[in-house]
Amino acid sequence: MNYTTASTLLAKKEHNSFLILSFLSIFLAIWGWTAFDTPDINNWFLENTLTFIFGLILILSYKNYRLSDLSYTFIFVYLLLHIYGAKYTYAENPFGYWLQETFHTSRNHYDRIVHFSFGFMLAYPMRDLFLNTFKFPAKYSWILPAEITLSFSGMYELIEWAVADVFFPHQGAAYLGSQGDIWDAQKDMGLAFSGSILILLITFAGQKILKKN
Repeated sequence: MNYTTASTLLAKKEHNSFLILSFLSIFLAIWGWTAFDTPDINNWFLENTLTFIFGLILILSYKNYRLSDLSYTFIFVYLLLHIYGAKYTYAENPFGYWLQETFHTSRNHYDRIVHFSFGFMLAYPMRDLFLNTFKFPAKYSWILPAEITLSFSGMYELIEWAVADVFFPHQGAAYLGSQGDIWDAQKDMGLAFSGSILILLITFAGQKILKKN
């Protein structure tokens, strides 16, 4: 199997319209349910502001900057994790409480899962975009996704700070969800960065293995 074939298997540039429409329909249905059933609608709107923006960008760019089906799958799963967290606030997420009780942890770690998933599930689509759509040199497709993940994580923490301390002080505590951890922002950034490094290493290893076969 040559290198081109290996790369194709890892980032298949097929565009299954039915798959994308299915993802969109499922996401909108679940997103509507989270809005209808949320215990805190104000927090829901705050948590989903970036979801609105990101979703609009995906829709408007779909025709000219189309990603692989695998990339859209990663994005779909990440957004589901995010809107499920936004439904209850991350600090009050039921699945996080189940994990806390099962593994006897000191806090609800659902926010940690989503921050790690931000890097793990979105670095691959970024690599797909740089390598296959923008035609950047291959070396940049390995470096930029991790750098951008870390930059976006820092930007998000600044947004959280602004919401909590400047714009919506009454809603900020629920949005911030630090649960008393003074290093919460740094840990969230570290997890996102680690997730991006991990998926890039897995992709690199996968290419090497397929190249040898």
